Formats: sequence, C-alpha cells, structure tokens
Amino acid sequence: MKISSDALSDILDKCYNAALKGIPETKTCYDLAKEYTSKYSSPENAIDNFVKWQIRKCTTSGFITSLGGIITLPIALPANLTTIWYIQLRMIATIAIISGFDPSDDEVQTLAYLCLTGTSMSKIAREAGIKVGEKFTIEAIKKIPTEIISKINRLAMQRLITKFGTTGVINLGKMVPLVGGVIGGSFDFVGTRIIANKAKDVFLLKKID
Repeated sequence: MKISSDALSDILDKCYNAALKGIPETKTCYDLAKEYTSKYSSPENAIDNFVKWQIRKCTTSGFITSLGGIITLPIALPANLTTIWYIQLRMIATIAIISGFDPSDDEVQTLAYLCLTGTSMSKIAREAGIKVGEKFTIEAIKKIPTEIISKINRLAMQRLITKFGTTGVINLGKMVPLVGGVIGGSFDFVGTRIIANKAKDVFLLKKID
C-alpha cells in the first residue's frame, strides 16, 4: 500500500489535532507540559526529563500496541504507524508549550512537521522561496504569508516521504515492522531522540538550522 503526500498531510493533521485535543485515556500535550513544568525548576530540565520519559515509554514492550488504533482514518494504515506519529507530534507540541509557545498557532504546527522530518529547516524554507539570512527565527516565520506556509508544509510532507522511499510515495511495505510493541531495531529510540533534539533546538533554544 502506498500513501501520497496529500494523504500524508491529512493523516498528520489528524494526529496533531489529537495531540492537542486528546484521545481517551491519554494525556494531551497541555497536560504533559503542565505536569513537567510543575516538577522541574527550568524549562530545559522539564524538557530533558520529559523526553527521557517519552523515549523510555515508547521503547517499553507492548506500549505502542496497547494504545490501539489512535486515529480513525479513511485510509487503512497500521495502527502502530499512526500511533507513533501521534506520540512524536505530541512530544514536539509539549516541548513547544514548555518553551512558551502555543501549539495551536499555524507557525508552530508547521515547525512541528519540520521537526518530525529531522531535516534542515532553513533548506526547506529556501526551497519554498524564502530568503533566509544567518538567523531564521520563529518571529520571521510569523511574517510569512499563508500560501508560503502551505508550501513549506508540502515540502515537509515530501521530506517525510523520502524517509521511506524515493518514489514520491510512502511504501508501507518498506517500513520497519513492530516486534513485540517496539519498533524494530533502533528506529524508535534513535528517531524519536533526533526529533526531540530538533524540537528543543527550535522552540527552547530558538535555533533553526
């Protein structure tokens, strides 16, 4: 089964909305941000400890499968795939909140998708037609026209697709399967850590490479 970039965008939008609004028996990004900011004295400590918990939880045998089908979609996707995207987007949104941002803002959502790709944000911005200087800031993104934001989102979808193949579509047959609730090999642990570091750089340290 293959997924186009438009279908992927719709899937990620649903996962992101679920991260913000919540689903039964899971915490929203707002709940997690409140929990960790109340436990730790600085945003950086809160983020670092939250990420440690998130990665440890994700690599626990049976955790992913125990969540069941997170998102009901018109496209038949494996439940584990949408669940992982949901968890990673919720993690990014939680980091954004702890850093003082509103994840419901369009520019924050765009940055969340860029974080999910784990690739260079400034490079994607240049491809979208934005003249990027030495400092590509969140404040600069707020001034970008809506149509350019949409183009950046499309480019982010293309980057996600190239993670799994080079034919312009995601081929689920090439994806690493779940083994006992844990993503095969080091995909979940390493991939989630990279995404978390990217989100911390962007929202807390305000570094957009």
